[in-house]
Amino acid sequence: MWLQPDENLLKNAFKLWVTEEDNEYFVLQRRRGYGEGGGGLTGLLVGTLDTVLDSTSKVAPYRILHHTPDSQVYWTIACGVTKEEIVQHWDWLQQNIMRTLSVFDSSEDITSFVQGKIRGLIAEEGKSSLVQEEDPEKFREALLRFEKWFELPPKEKLVTYYSCSYWRGKVPCQGWLYLSTNFLCFYSYLLGAEVKLIISWDEIWRLEKTSNVILTESIHVLAHGEDHYFSMLMHLNETFVIMEQLADYSIKRLFDKEAFQREPALSDPMQITKRGLEAHAKSEQFRTFFRLPKEENLLEVHESFLWVPFSHFNTLGKICLSENYLCFASQDGSQCHVIIPMREVINVEKSDSSSRALTVCVRGKKALRFAEVRDYQRLANSIRSKCGISASPQHSASSDAIRGACQSLINHFEDNPEDVTLMVGQKDSSKAVSTEALMTVFHPQDVENLDPKMLKEKMKEQSWNIHFSEYGRGTSMFFTRKTRDLIVRGVPEALRGELWMLFSGAVNDMATHPGYYTDLVEQSLGTSTLATDEIERDLHRSLPEHPAFQSDTGISALRRVLTAYAYRNPKIGYCQAMNILTSVLLLYAKEEEAFWLLVAVCERMLPDYFNRRIIGALVDQAVFEDLIRENLPQLVEHMTDLSFFSSVSLSWFLTLFISVLPIESAVNVVDCFFYDGIKAILQLGLAVLDYNMEALISCQDDAEAVTILNKFFDSVTNKDSPLPQTVQQASVSNNDKTSHINVDISELIKEAYEKYGNIRSEEVESSRKRNKLYVIQTLEDTTKQNVIRVVTNEVRFSPSHLDRLYNLFKRQHFLCCYWTMKSPALLHHDPSLAYLEQYQLGFQQFSMLFSLLEPWAFCNPKSTLSLWIFRLIDENQDGLVNFKEFCCALDTLYSGSFTNKLKFLFKLHLPPAFTGSPLHIKEQRIQHFTPVPEDSSHLSRLAAFDLPEDGVIRKSPERGRGKVDLQAYLKQWQNEILKKEETIKDLPRINQTQFIQFSKTLYNIFHGDPEEESLYQAVAHVTSLLLRMEEVGRRLHESSSPPESTKPANTAAAESSTQEGSTTPENSGTSSSCNSRDAGPDLTEMDWSFSFEQVLASLLNEPTIVRFFERPVDIQTKLGQAKVAQLKLKANK
Repeated sequence: MWLQPDENLLKNAFKLWVTEEDNEYFVLQRRRGYGEGGGGLTGLLVGTLDTVLDSTSKVAPYRILHHTPDSQVYWTIACGVTKEEIVQHWDWLQQNIMRTLSVFDSSEDITSFVQGKIRGLIAEEGKSSLVQEEDPEKFREALLRFEKWFELPPKEKLVTYYSCSYWRGKVPCQGWLYLSTNFLCFYSYLLGAEVKLIISWDEIWRLEKTSNVILTESIHVLAHGEDHYFSMLMHLNETFVIMEQLADYSIKRLFDKEAFQREPALSDPMQITKRGLEAHAKSEQFRTFFRLPKEENLLEVHESFLWVPFSHFNTLGKICLSENYLCFASQDGSQCHVIIPMREVINVEKSDSSSRALTVCVRGKKALRFAEVRDYQRLANSIRSKCGISASPQHSASSDAIRGACQSLINHFEDNPEDVTLMVGQKDSSKAVSTEALMTVFHPQDVENLDPKMLKEKMKEQSWNIHFSEYGRGTSMFFTRKTRDLIVRGVPEALRGELWMLFSGAVNDMATHPGYYTDLVEQSLGTSTLATDEIERDLHRSLPEHPAFQSDTGISALRRVLTAYAYRNPKIGYCQAMNILTSVLLLYAKEEEAFWLLVAVCERMLPDYFNRRIIGALVDQAVFEDLIRENLPQLVEHMTDLSFFSSVSLSWFLTLFISVLPIESAVNVVDCFFYDGIKAILQLGLAVLDYNMEALISCQDDAEAVTILNKFFDSVTNKDSPLPQTVQQASVSNNDKTSHINVDISELIKEAYEKYGNIRSEEVESSRKRNKLYVIQTLEDTTKQNVIRVVTNEVRFSPSHLDRLYNLFKRQHFLCCYWTMKSPALLHHDPSLAYLEQYQLGFQQFSMLFSLLEPWAFCNPKSTLSLWIFRLIDENQDGLVNFKEFCCALDTLYSGSFTNKLKFLFKLHLPPAFTGSPLHIKEQRIQHFTPVPEDSSHLSRLAAFDLPEDGVIRKSPERGRGKVDLQAYLKQWQNEILKKEETIKDLPRINQTQFIQFSKTLYNIFHGDPEEESLYQAVAHVTSLLLRMEEVGRRLHESSSPPESTKPANTAAAESSTQEGSTTPENSGTSSSCNSRDAGPDLTEMDWSFSFEQVLASLLNEPTIVRFFERPVDIQTKLGQAKVAQLKLKANK
């Protein structure tokens, strides 16, 4: 690689270097001990020295030096790990530098020129990528330190690392920041003080760049209520971008899976790299700016000049190439940009090499000329290959003629729309259900009407036609400042549907999916789901005052579009507000176009808006609050709690102001939204608050503020609207209107752009990412508080203990999701479920967490006892344990009375927990997990001992696909209410096999206790006593002499149980197997058992056992130890 020129006075110091090639100005050298020959003894010594030394001081084996004949000073300008790498640099110097050096007169000029050229190359490499390629050796070392210091599972992938300072109070600790796929880690060791920090990305609430008096610039991380500051970073912006991307990736993968599933490039956490994150971020910005489908990825970027025919000059900008689109944006992005679908390109011609230009000809008699493209040959070949155009000899022979024709097209745009084939609806729409926009059906324009409003409408149409003639029409139209000016003034009714399709990018979706909507309508026809029921309920609430939705024509079209979308995207299905938005789309767009507009809004322009948690709307409300603080300080001073504006503005964002403004005014807002995205809604929201500033400041409470805003919206009119009064929305009476001066929507929008048009889309996106962390964590915290509130009534743990338990429980759920691409637990996690069911553990995850928290260390993750406990507390037998069930079991073991603890252990050895001897473990599992019929396909996996990590059985269908069984939920709720507390008399008796296993469990519990021997003897005494009591009872009640086989069986059982008293837990498993093997056949021939009262009474007579179970256990210490050991247990699994 090229190096900053560094002076080197000794060319061959200590003969450590061997010259491979040299000329008058450059020398290529190899370090002894590398390459061919090895360099003899000196080479061996040098090679050994380089190997033994720490790799940070290792010397690259190849280098290039620059010198001049009359100077003894050498300059190191390049180094290389391999000979191939250094030879490339050497060849470049020969081809590009050597000829130039001969024109210089002095050595100083030559050296100055070479140094400047090398520095320029380094700067150019820096521009090509945000993140430099990692040094493999250094990265390997960093990875080893990362694994050693943090002891995370080996699957955890380190993405990058940085040197920085971590602030503990007012004292900085210099160390290393490690960023991996799932964790942010920091390590420092100075003067005997070790600082180790591990924060998972899904625990972060805030991530932002800050500065204060002490820290000029730092990165602030808020997690678990603690603030962490990192400073002294060499590349702070780069570090922050990577942290932001990793946090966003984790949030999407673990909490916001609907968004994550739209990004297949990041589906595998094991493949996340710094370069991959950078490429993904650039592709995301590319798609957002040009409104392209989610499948498009940015492949190439070329700097060039584009000839702009309407301005008659070349504008500097960048060509962005994806799989199916060629896009150009001027340098600032606002002067002009253009989108060219590859399907519309008919030819690509290269000019002479001196101008490095190429001309792209598209359908509709248009051509674009790009000049000064550095790699124009590669660009031309890329476009040709994607369009299927071959550079044949015939093309080459006629290139001059074609180039001349294209050049004439550049300066002359045809103004005949009928010749343009890139129009909306160019595909065959014969299968479409409805081919007309509802506005043209219910309000056809009267051509002979010459009233002032219609004349103004005609003038608007004429302005747009002039714009089309200058800037083009259809998908290859130039987007300029003039386009935005026309949008702000209002779009003509006749062009609204066409322009919405163009600005939203829906025109490309529709063109690339011919017949898709018709097929979707046929497939969804007649389906009955929860979504279709909700759609039917809301159909007649959608713009009920408009004639189009007072007839079957409009209602049927609305039903088809909403049902088709619910069928296409069952994760969203149908949400309220979609009906209002779709109604307006149907007024101005054909039915199929309205469907694709809805797709563009729900899946690209307003991501995560239309789902149960409306995360996207909540995030944009947080962005709106930030903008209020920044732009309306007077309002902030008066209303310190801005949450009021969040509640008020929710409908503004969800319906794009359609629900609060008259329809004739709201469509102007929708015009701006399709052109500028959410930025237009934020600007208008600020303008509304600014307009009502004085009234809002003087109001006394929130109700008065709501009234003020409602009256304002009712007074907004559209004086240029050509719609008749029967179509226009009359939301208030004339008496109410007199108290408020009418406001024209065009003036309001113009004011919004003038005052707040400087808000940049990039800033909005950055604010969205920052606030999304906080919004998601707030929702998760609400879930946690609701779960804890439910569980608090059932257990004796304190709220703080429940809080820590919940964090451990939730992390255990995620531990099976961190390192797998398609974890079942992750795929089935559904935030729309009840709070208690959102996070549940399957057997594997439960057994690991329970082994960390249970008080007596008797249950390891792989023991059969773990399975029995899992079965016992899995009340509904769905293969999952929720937080309430988990806490109730722990509460019994920690805080329960002696009787309750014993009852819990007793029930472990009864069905459904224990269903046979340990020799038949697999059969028991199959029997226990025999599911209800509808779940059989999911539960077959639960039969084997190594149950899947999730154990997930889903009872709730995907939204939009199937109905939720509300009757089943109500019945379950009723059973829980009527369920009476179980008494000890309700417990069944325990048979011989179960009793032997019960005794064994007690031995396991007592193992390692200081009074272990006394406890073992007590159990043996109780066992013998119970067996003698049973024998006496049988003799008293038997009416005839017992079979001869009974006595030997009882004697054998007594002997085996007594023998257990001196058996250590290590070999108890073997002895248990033998006993079970002996007792098994006799069990079928005899009928003796113990009741719980007998066992309880016998154990109460043993003070040692009673003291053991009544001994308090420090839950605080257990929770702390579990938090530290949780990841280590996963790592050692």
